[in-house]
Amino acid sequence: MSDLAVVTGASGGIGEQIAAGLAGTGASVVLVARDRTRLKAAQARIENAVPGANLETEPVDLANLAEVRALADRLGERMPSIVVSNAAVIAPLDDRTPDGFHRTLVTNHLAPYLLLRRLAERPTAEPRRFVVVGASPGGLTRVPVDLDDLNLEAGRGLGWPPSFRPFVAYARTKNMNAMFVYALASRLAGTGTTVNGAHPGIIKGGHLNRHDRGALKVFGALCGLIAAGTATGADTPLWLATAAEVEGVTGEFFVKRRAVETAPHTTDQERVERLWRDSARLVGLPA
Repeated sequence: MSDLAVVTGASGGIGEQIAAGLAGTGASVVLVARDRTRLKAAQARIENAVPGANLETEPVDLANLAEVRALADRLGERMPSIVVSNAAVIAPLDDRTPDGFHRTLVTNHLAPYLLLRRLAERPTAEPRRFVVVGASPGGLTRVPVDLDDLNLEAGRGLGWPPSFRPFVAYARTKNMNAMFVYALASRLAGTGTTVNGAHPGIIKGGHLNRHDRGALKVFGALCGLIAAGTATGADTPLWLATAAEVEGVTGEFFVKRRAVETAPHTTDQERVERLWRDSARLVGLPA
């Protein structure tokens, strides 16, 4: 029986590339993304590239926590052995979900927190690998999470110019990803389930920057000049999900297949635990 793997944000970019790589190992792969049409197109491309690929799609809006809970329930019945949390967005600051959350916060952090935690709470004797796609540890050093303003109600410290502030909000959620990796890994130590983070690099070919305006759009265009392709971005997350040499490795953050340190504000135990508790409250789970 083949492994069951799940990839969020799999309708394009590095998510699609990761899904294709997993399909190439013989795993059955569930592609998760919001847009049904783009999901089906990604499925067709992967099937063309990987003959015999066993794929299915889950059209789920990760900015909708009710949909994420339902997805966790469906997947939990099947117990995936690999989950790669890759979906991310840079949304305008006034883009709020019906639940009142900033779309960047819920898509990039609360959704993986809810999904992986719900799956982790289902016991299994089989080994599992959870991989969370983050961002550059070096670049993120300067944008610590504002634990008093996770949902950007006050919007302190987002800097200038205003068009760049959505990127700073995004960067904070990427630091949340690293903090979540450490918190979940510590809780799952010794269970056979590993949790690791990865920076894919600056990558072109995705839809992360589709809402960019002004200075942020210029910044994105400049980054595109040095950006690598999706295969490069998928390499480290795919390696973490499949490679024998990282079997049993947990609670680490990787760049180019090397474990690296993230900023002290992401490893501070008090901060990590506070983010865990506040995230639990926001998604309606006990701490």
